[in-house]
Amino acid sequence: MAFLKFNKSELVNLEYSLKREIILANKTGAYCNTSIVTCNTRRYHGLLAVPVQKFNGFRHLLLSSLDESLTLRGKRFNLGIHCYGDIYEPRGHKYIVDFDADPVPCITYKIGEIVFRKRIVLSPESNQLMLHYELLNSPAKLTLSLKPFLAFRDVHGLTGENSVANTQARMIPGGAVFNLYEGFPDLYLQISTITAQYKSNPVWYKGVTYSDEMRRGYDCREDLFVPGEFTVDMRSGDSIVFSASADGPVNITGLKRRFSAMVEKIGPITSFHDQLVRQADSLIREDGGCKRIVAGYSWLYTGLLRETLYSLPGLTLYGKNDKKEFEEILDNLIASDQERLSRRTTQVEAPLYMAVTLQQYIAYGASPKAVWTKYGPVLKSIIESYLPGHRQEVAMQPNGLLWAQKDGVALSWMNCYRNGRAITERAGYQVETNALWYNAIAFALENEKAGSAFSKKFAPVKELIEKNYQPTFWDARLGFLADYVDGAGKHMELRPNQLWPVSLDYKCVDDDVISSVMRVVNAELVTRRGIRSLSPRDTGYKGVYEGSQLDRDLAYYNGCAFPFLLAQYCYASFNMMGKNFIKRAEWLTEGFYEDLSKHGVGAFSELYDGDPPHEPHGVISSAMTTASLLNINWLIAKYREE
Repeated sequence: MAFLKFNKSELVNLEYSLKREIILANKTGAYCNTSIVTCNTRRYHGLLAVPVQKFNGFRHLLLSSLDESLTLRGKRFNLGIHCYGDIYEPRGHKYIVDFDADPVPCITYKIGEIVFRKRIVLSPESNQLMLHYELLNSPAKLTLSLKPFLAFRDVHGLTGENSVANTQARMIPGGAVFNLYEGFPDLYLQISTITAQYKSNPVWYKGVTYSDEMRRGYDCREDLFVPGEFTVDMRSGDSIVFSASADGPVNITGLKRRFSAMVEKIGPITSFHDQLVRQADSLIREDGGCKRIVAGYSWLYTGLLRETLYSLPGLTLYGKNDKKEFEEILDNLIASDQERLSRRTTQVEAPLYMAVTLQQYIAYGASPKAVWTKYGPVLKSIIESYLPGHRQEVAMQPNGLLWAQKDGVALSWMNCYRNGRAITERAGYQVETNALWYNAIAFALENEKAGSAFSKKFAPVKELIEKNYQPTFWDARLGFLADYVDGAGKHMELRPNQLWPVSLDYKCVDDDVISSVMRVVNAELVTRRGIRSLSPRDTGYKGVYEGSQLDRDLAYYNGCAFPFLLAQYCYASFNMMGKNFIKRAEWLTEGFYEDLSKHGVGAFSELYDGDPPHEPHGVISSAMTTASLLNINWLIAKYREE
């Protein structure tokens, strides 16, 4: 597809190409992430990062990069590229003439008459990366040299030269095995031909610099260990496969067949929806038979409560039409997350998303009775936990509303900090938390047997919320809802949190309020790349996510646009306008397809600048963004069919 291709002029321009990344992820939680010219610009970049069970299953980077060199008639051409301070050496990107990401990343190099191609595949079910090298044309036999750069560290950290590292290699058919430190898995590096040779030449490459970390003001330099070099002779038409595996040695004679089978299984992309579905599948990880959602690649964690509940319907139902996987992931979350669901969490609204997730499951076609029979007790226990005496951070007040407060802690999804203090603390009555609270209670009462102990207890609470919610948050003069209310009164920063009370299935505000809120949101918060986290009219607005860590943190929830919020906006808009909103919804999603050649190539970013031209930032493949776009596509199809 055209949007997943890059030409020579784009690739040799490092200002352009280093900002574009590829991300390959699989079911084990392993990933390959680097720039389109294979120069690593973040500490998270690398060719093979895998979860390590001895380190709590957290991902660790084993193989940072692999430098390819071609030697013809005594002249060596190094195709690698690394940054050292402000110097790039070698500068192999100058030989790249083409990059194509469909169906797998494919880079073509041209050096005079030499035409050389590299394709990259990450095994979907194992911790194995394969690189397929093909010499398309050469005036004579040449030698391909492969120099591995080893890291063996946590993906969040950096490493340096040390005397503890085990720098010895163990030879195996077609390659060698390396393991720098105790507790790490062995890394098996092999080539698909017995003619390949390995020569030991251990050396630390010092001061490898990650330009994106430098720009952000983070620690950005590390030393990487290069144990030696693999070599193999090639002629025009020859091809080999290089395998890096953390799961054990492979049969080198079957590497080419294995590579071809994986490429065929991946298949081509025929539509933008295909790309969404592919990304959705890559964000679902299976560890020891337990499926969970990865919040985002490459640095967000797996199994996070809010991210899982919000993303689950989009990734499994709207993306893959897989009800079994929906329930499997939800069951795993419930089994492993009782602490945050029913006792304590710093995201006080997150457990209440359980009701929304179940409502979406029913809307997709699940039996309401079956859903309530299986998950009703879980939701009721969540609701019960918000009564006084259960949670320290949040509790229901006599007026039926939830008051959230923990000194210095941001108890919502807006949880950035500045020098240890919350930037958007929002202590008090939060507009979205109380909307979710009402929706959960109303949904539970609708499905619970009349006259049950739960119904008797919470029917009066529902009435209290209906009586007090709108007077607490509504400002008739400004025409929108307060973001939160504390002892000082209503805080009228115009934020997107008021989308929840106007978009959920059960609402506790009048139709006139909904219309007024949507008018204001449309005028000040909606962009074609998401919903702004703060109105540009506010003095605290920061519309560009750039600068120091402090500058970026101040912008994160004070102006950045979040794509995941578009789903709530579209729910509210479709409720108001019906099929007349289809064109607008399509316009809002089309912009993300235009950006598939930016930031993460073929992936969907976490956030965007609030100001035009709305450049992407954050994790390059976000579960919440991907799920929301699939959700909106489902809504469009639903209303078009009706």
